[in-house]
Amino acid sequence: MPKHIFVTGGVVSSLGKGLTSGAVGTLLESRGLRIAVQKMDPYINVDPGTMSPFQHGEVYVTDDGAETDLDLGHYERFTNAKITRESNYTTGRIYLNVIQKERRGEYLGKTVQVVPHITNEIKDAIRRASLQEVDVAITEIGGTVGDIESLPFLEAIRQMGWELGRENVCFVHLTLIPYLRASGEMKTKPTQHSVGKLREIGIQPDMLLCRTEQHIGEDERSKIALFCNIAPSHVIEEKDVDTSIYEVPIVLAQQGLDELIVQHLHMQAGKRDISVWERIVGILKDPQRTVEIAVVGKYLEVTDSYKSMWESLTHGGIANGAKLKLRKVNAQDVEKQGAEKLLSGVHGLLVPGGFGERGVEGKIAAVKFAREKKIPYFGLCLGMQCATIEYARSQCGIKDANSAEFAPDGPDSVICLMDSQKQVVDKGGTMRLGAFPCHLQKGSRAQQAYGADVVHERHRHRYEFNNAYRAVLEKAGFRISGTSPDGKLVEIIELEDHPWFLATQFHPEFKSKPTAAHPLFRAFVKAALDHAERT
Repeated sequence: MPKHIFVTGGVVSSLGKGLTSGAVGTLLESRGLRIAVQKMDPYINVDPGTMSPFQHGEVYVTDDGAETDLDLGHYERFTNAKITRESNYTTGRIYLNVIQKERRGEYLGKTVQVVPHITNEIKDAIRRASLQEVDVAITEIGGTVGDIESLPFLEAIRQMGWELGRENVCFVHLTLIPYLRASGEMKTKPTQHSVGKLREIGIQPDMLLCRTEQHIGEDERSKIALFCNIAPSHVIEEKDVDTSIYEVPIVLAQQGLDELIVQHLHMQAGKRDISVWERIVGILKDPQRTVEIAVVGKYLEVTDSYKSMWESLTHGGIANGAKLKLRKVNAQDVEKQGAEKLLSGVHGLLVPGGFGERGVEGKIAAVKFAREKKIPYFGLCLGMQCATIEYARSQCGIKDANSAEFAPDGPDSVICLMDSQKQVVDKGGTMRLGAFPCHLQKGSRAQQAYGADVVHERHRHRYEFNNAYRAVLEKAGFRISGTSPDGKLVEIIELEDHPWFLATQFHPEFKSKPTAAHPLFRAFVKAALDHAERT
């Protein structure tokens, strides 16, 4: 039976429970323990697939085709845990499962209630995530203690604490110690109240992780320990890091968090080795080179909207011993002000994914700028579709080339709706989702970057390259270097007369790690560095 760690949050949202859960997993894995990681989200959506990126950030896609919370990206980047659709449950999904069981008559005429039926379903979901052969299962509870939405999840983990025995369960509470600059004081009262609410529910945290801008002194630590009924040594400071989120495991290791957890759970574990993370942070603190890359997108106001992409670019920099200077350019601004004004001087240009017509012409203009100026270009999903449209218009004389998504009645849809999508009515969970094989053309830049002939990459789209235009584009120098096994779906495109121009229909950012940069991001950053040396 695996041990369980439950991570909760208090005071305010967005404290970084997902990042902290991933960092805890890093430390446990560094000691030879096998882990599983899971997120419980309190919102009523069945999954985040239909939610706006402005509100919820990116939708992270797993190999098995689940649209999940972005924190699962942290789990995969920080650990080797197997992340699947069982790694993310929402209130909507839990209630849907219970209602379907009730309709099938599985409750034998009983009145269906939050306790025990909803809480039992939550506990079953937690157990399913830990069915793998693991030593420790880490479960993050979304939301903030005190929110009405989180109560069933907190009640479920309270019950598990009693059912499994306290030596098999560790409650970790992430909280905030605000610093009032006007008075120069750190305030522990919000944390006291947060832990008080948790204890009212029946959960006594075993570890307190305190987010803070300033170092927590011994007086504050003792005060927190006293009022929260916890040993001072179990009050862990999680001070804002200076260089990168990849410092977090190092910060927690310095305070012995992993040893405290191992002791609490009565586990046998090896000696900690986080040298790879120390090396990564060392590169970020003292890079050999710097390169500027522009990202032309439509959700740039919220950093989390492209979370995996930003991290993957950082990984590409780490793999090349370089620090990236990122120029964030709104696609609509390119439409108004022109690409030359906003993109001149960059060494590489990336256009990420997105949905809807807003800003698309700005993305297409950015693609044209990169193509004509011979600047390394990398397109992701919509970034590939924009590159196709731009090339068809500029190089093939197809003036009205467009996507059926933006001009459904247009004469030349070089990007069309997939056949499998034409009868789809429901929006949630119905796109082409998850990992699919891609065959790479020998000698292509993609094949050279991967060092393989077949790869498996994750998708999230409804539209695809229209094969009716394949011959005319290829004749003009448009290289299709990656396809589905049957050759019908275009997965990767390149340009033959360009130093480095590559775009993918899939999302390679979902499979990149700081310890193992995705091959295409590594190659793109290298191409940008080479361009910087030439200019």
